[in-house]
Amino acid sequence: MRIVIHHNPACGTSRNVLKIIQAAGYEPDVIEYLDTGWTRPQLLGLFAAAGLTAREALRETKSPAKELGLLEDGVGEDTLIDAMLEHPVLVNRPIVCTSKGVKLCRPSEAVLDLLDTFPPGPFLKEDGEMLINEKGERVG
Repeated sequence: MRIVIHHNPACGTSRNVLKIIQAAGYEPDVIEYLDTGWTRPQLLGLFAAAGLTAREALRETKSPAKELGLLEDGVGEDTLIDAMLEHPVLVNRPIVCTSKGVKLCRPSEAVLDLLDTFPPGPFLKEDGEMLINEKGERVG
């Protein structure tokens, strides 16, 4: 299975998702989108595949969204996309693509829906929360 993760290594959720994918035995294609940026077709394709609007994919905290006036009522999708192209950090992460679909993986355990196999258990997230128990079963 081919996996692509749009990743921010400074984000704990993104690191957890990458760790889950790798622990499950996959070698994903990692796109550090803060370095590469986005294209309009790429964002539109990702959002359509994930069933997201630009508003739903907007990172509201730890981003310039408020300062740019993007949290105000009436800000349209095109305006949000334009801002995301100029400020890649505005796109919430991580976004993972597999043959099973495309998903904004927040919380990090959402990535399990996109994998054929899970990491062996027990498997803990960075904060110590158990994700996979010793029987290899998803917790929660």
